[in-house]
Amino acid sequence: MNIVLIEETDFIGPHRVLLKERQARHVIKVLRAKVGDKIRTGLVNGRIGDALIHTVSDSRVEFEVGLTDPAPAALPVTLLLALPRPKVFKRVLSAAITMGVKKIFIFNTWRVDKSYWQTPLLQTDKLNEISLLALEQAVDTKLPEITLKPLFRPFVEDEVPNLARDHKNAWLLHPHLDPVANKNEYVSLTGSTLIAIGPEGGFIPFEVEMFMAAGLKQFSLGPRILRVEQAVPAALTPFLMNIS
Repeated sequence: MNIVLIEETDFIGPHRVLLKERQARHVIKVLRAKVGDKIRTGLVNGRIGDALIHTVSDSRVEFEVGLTDPAPAALPVTLLLALPRPKVFKRVLSAAITMGVKKIFIFNTWRVDKSYWQTPLLQTDKLNEISLLALEQAVDTKLPEITLKPLFRPFVEDEVPNLARDHKNAWLLHPHLDPVANKNEYVSLTGSTLIAIGPEGGFIPFEVEMFMAAGLKQFSLGPRILRVEQAVPAALTPFLMNIS
């Protein structure tokens, strides 16, 4: 936790905040904060600032907060992510949010097992929990918009073409391509970009054709076959470097 995130409901006065138990426990046991210390704080979907601690007890922390700074700039990327195995989904989603992605579509493909869609991690409260933890890591406050698309064909036929038109760039990451093709264009990208990343086994040819028909161009990260949790950060890193 590199920033303490608060919500409007945490305010007990114009600038006075009473922390929730999880955050208070972190401030007390991990940060070892004392009365008079300052900690970095942010309002969810709002600004960032310093908080001056007024009260510390076994499980209670109160502070005065001044929210003066904007949240960091978002990555100019909309991520289309084939639903990974539940075992790695949390890590993949957390990585994307930590790196600054604010719009994420989780979609189905032929190689996504139907059972994956039953994971509790897709429930709204779990997605919110993953998002908040990722924001705390990144010192960010802006929650991402996460949309679930369990039907592949309607999503790619009816929605992806509009998404592709709304972005300056639109890419389908897929192995087994010439890794040199489009390399310079991809690593120097600027402006809004749509990126689609498939499941562990990759897209089947029919799915690639549908994405191409929807307006996406193909790109390979290189000759190595990456797991999804490796491919997502690799795909996003050029944008993170450019925005920094």
